[in-house]
Parts: sequence; structure tokens; C-alpha cells
Amino acid sequence: MRPASATNTGRPEGRARALYPFSAVVGMDDLKLALLINAVSPGVGGVLVRGEKGTAKSTIVRALAGLLPPVPAVPGCRFSCDPGDPDPACPDGPHDAGEGEERAARLVELPVGASEDRLTGSLDIERALTEGVKAFEPGLLAAAHRGVLYVDEVNLLHDHLVDLLLDAAAMGESYVEREGVSVRHAARFLLVGTMNPEEGELRPQLLDRFGLTVEVAATRDPAERAEVVRRRLRFEDDPDGFAAAFAADEADLAGRIAAARRRLPGVELTDAALRQITAVCASFEVDGLRADLVTARAAIALAAWHGRAVVTADDVRTAARVAFAHRRRRDPFDAPGLDRQKLDEVLEEHGEEPEPPDDPGPPDDGPGGPDGGGGGLPDGPGQQDAPVPPQSVPPQSEQPMESGQGRSGESEPAPADAAYKPRLFTVPGLGNGAPGRRSKARSPYGRVSGARPGTRGVHLTATLRAAAPHQRARGRTGSGLVVLPGDLREAVRDGREGNLVLFVVDASGSMAARKRMRAVKGAVLSLLLDAYQRRDKVGLITFRGRDAELALPPTSSVEAGARRLDALPTGGRTPLSAGLMRAAEVLRVERLRDPARRPLLVVVTDGRATHGPDPSQAAGLLAGVASVVVDCESGPVRLGLAAALGARLGAEVVRLDRLAADALAGVVRDARNDARNIA
Repeated sequence: MRPASATNTGRPEGRARALYPFSAVVGMDDLKLALLINAVSPGVGGVLVRGEKGTAKSTIVRALAGLLPPVPAVPGCRFSCDPGDPDPACPDGPHDAGEGEERAARLVELPVGASEDRLTGSLDIERALTEGVKAFEPGLLAAAHRGVLYVDEVNLLHDHLVDLLLDAAAMGESYVEREGVSVRHAARFLLVGTMNPEEGELRPQLLDRFGLTVEVAATRDPAERAEVVRRRLRFEDDPDGFAAAFAADEADLAGRIAAARRRLPGVELTDAALRQITAVCASFEVDGLRADLVTARAAIALAAWHGRAVVTADDVRTAARVAFAHRRRRDPFDAPGLDRQKLDEVLEEHGEEPEPPDDPGPPDDGPGGPDGGGGGLPDGPGQQDAPVPPQSVPPQSEQPMESGQGRSGESEPAPADAAYKPRLFTVPGLGNGAPGRRSKARSPYGRVSGARPGTRGVHLTATLRAAAPHQRARGRTGSGLVVLPGDLREAVRDGREGNLVLFVVDASGSMAARKRMRAVKGAVLSLLLDAYQRRDKVGLITFRGRDAELALPPTSSVEAGARRLDALPTGGRTPLSAGLMRAAEVLRVERLRDPARRPLLVVVTDGRATHGPDPSQAAGLLAGVASVVVDCESGPVRLGLAAALGARLGAEVVRLDRLAADALAGVVRDARNDARNIA
């Protein structure tokens, strides 16, 4: 038997598990290069890694920290002050300049469920209550100073935390103003976020705050996939031995990063290269000037990495490729992308290629070098980045369908009308679901409206009031309060929650008139955009012919909903009851998965039912669900079937032509004018 103090690899108990080596990751050269650019110049602004699940995003990010040079720090300083240039405003200071201790660069991981207190720091409640002193407890931003801050699934992080995180990354400082605490401390770190776009996008203004973006996807080559699996199995069998096999490559990369950092201040950004950068930014109509700055910094870092003293057109081209793709989104439904042919044309048109330096430095064999390989990394099959779709490819809705395509009775998918701002629909009552911007809820981030027993976000005043009457009975003698667990109170906050918005869309023959279907798609697209802005989950059910289809299972990716809607065919009979029954089943399953998230059912139909049983029974299955019926009936003669369905559902009924917020305002104005005329 093995002794209890040893693990299955023979390491002593308590010793850290070896990380998968950076140089052992197969392929993904663009991602490696983007991370190395930021390792050389953290001022570039970090990296956002977008890609499907299971593509080693987290593995390569965690491996990066081991390549960074050691950090000299003031002994005992919780904020990692540089002994050569200590922060004069450090909460643990003031520090005298002098020699410090070296430690490895930290990798700090921010969990998706982290609180604001955990991220920025807060008043040390325990010391405040027991010792009567006001002390600051640092958060993860302080711990990540001069290291790496890694956020897995950054698109699932609450918006207010993303705002705090990116503000600190942009300013290099963290400000905390809360609970009587006013603290400022340095917070400069290499920010890396990973995300799976299928689970929802970041808002465009938040995307812009990341310096670089890289798209990754697993290779489809069986031989390359086999190499990935082979290396992973070897690592799992013997992590220490596997890491030792790549130790020389890791040391070489670490040395190159340190050398590039030393070389960085001497790299020249010529006027010709700067003119190319600004011309590219202007040609691609990138908003603001952040793209110009990021591209310039990345190009300088690339030149330093490759051992050059002058920025070249190749540096500008590579920097623009990873700095622009996510900044060209004009709409939340736009996919990031970059037209590389246009990029080459602009670079060729503006500026001249700078003369090569007299001393070219070390050979240009790093990741992303001219040979396109992963120079400086172990040879072997690689996982290639997903190709960025050129902007010249028309969206699916603009590509004509060939004659005879689709099932009998189907009409060619109609494009959607332009989106607009729709009316706000909410779920009645007070919920406690995930923070969002739709319905009223008890939220950890809203306005304080009271206090209750609990420990999540301690309400200091309420806790003091609960403990104060008992101090004499508890034998208090010192300056601190005697506080028992039962005295603790947490804040009750009124905020907003995100809901599950389930669309049930009639795609039958009665909706197939092209003009009507364009308006219907435009309405649903507008509601999808509204759901995106209000941080809802969305689902899409369509019914036509003889059955209903779950076109989009509930997800945070409203972009996927827009794609399904774009390709929605129409035709056939109207199985309205099948659509309602499918909605009831989807909501039943989602209630089990996420009981705190309240649903909002949006039925888009003219109310006709030409196939299946009477919809009344199916409507009964949805009793108690907050619902909206968008009445698509048109023409001078209206049967009122959608209104009757709305009455059975207990839903609010809105005519399609009055769904827009400004249309409702027009109706109110007309009613007021009629009332004045009558008076």
C-alpha cells in the first residue's frame, strides 16, 4: 500500500500539481502569439479567447503564468508593491524604496459567481465588529496586481462585475468607495477572458475593452486530434515527468519574454507604420481611438518579440488581425470578423515598408513568425484557429434559395424588417432570479430596501442594531462589540432580474404572405434584441404543418435565435395547440433546471388553428405563466382569434403594428387628441 502522504504520482502531500506546459499545447498559434504579446507588453489590454468547448482555452491560459518573469515585491505588502518604485498611496504603505523579495507571477482566477466584495475588496467586517477598527480587506484585483487575472466564461459574469474589472484593467487602479471605506490601490495585470459564444455574447462596448481577440476551434484532422489526446494522456499519467520533458522549451520561452520586455522601450514606431495603423482603423470604420492605440502597442510588442528595433508592415498586419475583429460589430447580432483581403489592400495603399534594422536580433522563429509555424515551440500537429468569415459573404437571409428547395408547401424564407425598440413586457410580482434588467426582483445588486438575517453581504447598520441591546448581558468589556451569529443581517435589495423569454411563432401558411412574415420576423428580432439588452435567456418554438419544433432550446445566446429566425420557412397548416403544448413542456423542464428564473411566454400568431385539437386545452397547461400574445391578424375584417387566445392564456394582447414603443406613444397621443376634440 502507498502511504497516505503520497498521491498517485508520488508527489509529497501538499505539493502543487504540475501545470500543463504552454509549449506542449498543440497548434493554436494565434492564441499563443496573442498571449505572448500581452506577456511582453501588458499595456496592450489583455486577450479575449472565443471558442467552442473543449479547445484547451483554460489550459493554455493557466500555463502562461509560469512563463512570466519573477516579480520583486515589498515583503508583507498585500498589494504587491514594487520595492524599486513603491505606490505612495498603497493602503499597506508607505514603503521605503529598497530591496524586496522575489516571487513568481500570480495567476488569479475570478469565478463566475464571485461577489463585488470578493473582486474589489471591502471593509473587514470581522475586525470592525470585534475590534472596533476600520480596516480594508483586499480583493482579487489586489492579488492579481503585476500578474495574470483569468476569467473563465467571462460572458456569464454579471455586467456590473465586468464593468469594474475592465475599468481597473484600463486605468491600472482600483477604487473602492463603500461602507465608509475609501481606498485606491494599483491594479495592473494581464487580463485574459475565455468564453463560448454559444452561451451568449459580451456587449459590444465591453468587447472593445479587451485589447486582442482570438477565435479558436478544435482541428478536424484525425492525426492532429490524435496528437492532442496522446499528449493529454501522457500528462495525466505523469504530470511531473511530462512537464520535465518540456522544461527546456518553457525556459526558452520565458527567456525570450524577459528579453523582449527589456527590448520593448527601444522599439521605434515609425511615421510610416503609424500611418498604416491609423489608415487601417479609419478604413474599417472602427469606433473611437482605442483600436489605434491597441494596434500600435501590439505592433511594438511584436517587433520586440521578434527581435526587431523597428515596427514593420508585417507587425501591423498581425496586430490588426487580432485587435480589430471584435471591434467591427455594429449590432449585437453581428459576428466578429475581419476582411483580410481589405486589410492587405489598405496596408499596401498607405505608407512604405520601413527599412529593416542593421541588427535584426535573434532569428524570427517565434509563434506566428513569417513561416507561420509555432517557432520556439515543440513541433507537432496543431489545432488551427477557426477561419474568420470574410465580410463580403452575404448573410443567410440574403442568399437566394434554389428553386424547389425545401419541403412541399414551404415558402422561401423572407428577410426580416428592420428592428426597432419594442414595448417593455415584464413578469408581474417580485422574483429572485439571475440579475438582469427586465422584471422586479430581490437582487444582490439593487437598491437597499431593508435587512434580514443572513451572511451574504452583511448589512453593517442592521447588524449593529441587532447586537447592541445585548452587550451588557453578554459581558462586553472592551471597545469591540460582542456579536453572535444570530445578530448578522444581510441587505435586502430591490433590483431587476433576467427572465426566460420563450417565443412561440406561427410559421404556417396563414402567415406566409411575404409582407406579413417580414413584419413578424422584424417584431421577433426586435424582441430578441430587447432580451439581449435585458440579459434574458431566450428560446424559440415554431409551429407549422402538423407539429411544433423547438428551433432554439433556452439559451443566453440570442444570436443563435436570430440565426434560426432568419432561416425560418413558412407554409402548411396551423397546429396552434401543438405549439402551446410544446411550450408547456419546455417551461416544465426549464423550471426544474432553473427554478428561480421566471418565464415570459410570447406567442406570435393570428390565432387561427387549422390542425389538431382546440387550443383551449393546451392553453390551460400554461395557466399562471406570464404571457403576451402578439396579434398578427391584418386586413379590414378581423376575427379576433388572437385576442380570444390571449383571454384563455390570461395574456396581454398587442397588435403587431402597435408593438413598437413609439407606436404605443402614438396611440396614447391619438386617444388624448380624440378626448380633447370631444370635450
